[in-house]
Amino acid sequence: MSLHVERRQNDAPNVIRVDIIVWLGGGPMRSTVRCIAAALAVCVSLLPATAIAQWFNYPTPGTPRLPDGKPNLDAPAPRTADGKPDLTGVWRGAGPLYRFNIAQDLKTEDIQPWAEELFLKRVRDSRKDSPLAKCLPVSVPFQNFFSMARFVQTPALTLILYEAPNSPHRTVFTDGRELPKDPNPTWLGYSIGRWEGDTFVITSAGFNDKAWLDSAGHPQTESLRLTERLRRRDFGHMESEITIDDPKVFTRAFTIKTERLLAPDTDLLEDVCENESDAVHLSGDKGIRLKPELLATYAGVYEIAPGREFVVTAIGDLLFVQGINEPKLPLLVQSETHFMSTATPSGFEFVKDAQGKVTHVIVRGNAGDQKAVRKSSAAATRK
Repeated sequence: MSLHVERRQNDAPNVIRVDIIVWLGGGPMRSTVRCIAAALAVCVSLLPATAIAQWFNYPTPGTPRLPDGKPNLDAPAPRTADGKPDLTGVWRGAGPLYRFNIAQDLKTEDIQPWAEELFLKRVRDSRKDSPLAKCLPVSVPFQNFFSMARFVQTPALTLILYEAPNSPHRTVFTDGRELPKDPNPTWLGYSIGRWEGDTFVITSAGFNDKAWLDSAGHPQTESLRLTERLRRRDFGHMESEITIDDPKVFTRAFTIKTERLLAPDTDLLEDVCENESDAVHLSGDKGIRLKPELLATYAGVYEIAPGREFVVTAIGDLLFVQGINEPKLPLLVQSETHFMSTATPSGFEFVKDAQGKVTHVIVRGNAGDQKAVRKSSAAATRK
């Protein structure tokens, strides 16, 4: 694979173009994406699935097969000698819905004011101080939603190996020990596991306050405690539930339920971050601040095509956009009516009628301009 990154004259200051050529069995395949510089990892995730899924094609031993030779992901889950479900295998991340904003379903009162203020500041700065941008490890929740991971299950411990830049592996001890009372704070914490029927329960503590819970910038503190519940429903599907309890960041614990999909006949790739010299060039917003009252006039439900809608929400002095079953993404202010996504190569221009009422928004992206008609203004605002 070859990777070419460039910045073109007409691109915005915080936009780069990534040209990736992958050599498959039949020859090279090229994919080009245009993205925010601080979101390079997100851009790579936008590549066609064939560019990601065909690195290896070595049949995984013990995988049940359909008549056409494809893995039967609906077959019964394998079990260990003691009858427990065997979680061993390479699993895809739980999906992008909470990867960017882990608190997107919470209310204002659920987040400590200082944590909300820090989160919004990091968003405005295009996440230029993210641990990922500095070649440092990322948090356990971020790993769960983003990274491919190999589970290696043994009677005394379970190892979780991540395909993520500079992120160490996790060791989940299952030998009956308890969590240490005063653990040395680390990026991924200290984890112990136990079985409740067919559900593997992981309890973790001992985290440092350097990692971000998501890519947008919700902080974590040394008070963080995680409880993960994993249940391999069948051969190819694992129910994943994570409860986040950090009273210094959130006023209550909350739980996110997702699902991980097995990735058979493949393996993890080495993923090393070794060049952070460009971090100094990452820029945030333009310093433009719009009044919450003005932003509230943009909030609403917009239809970009029949059956395709997205919601614009005002939170303080920022706008957020969220499609159906998609993450809630913040928009950076470019002018009074122009905004840019911080995670995808999309711009948003709000258009008003003669009376000053917003009628539609023009979504600008790689596929060209698309018009999204405003259907209602009944979107939530948060101060």
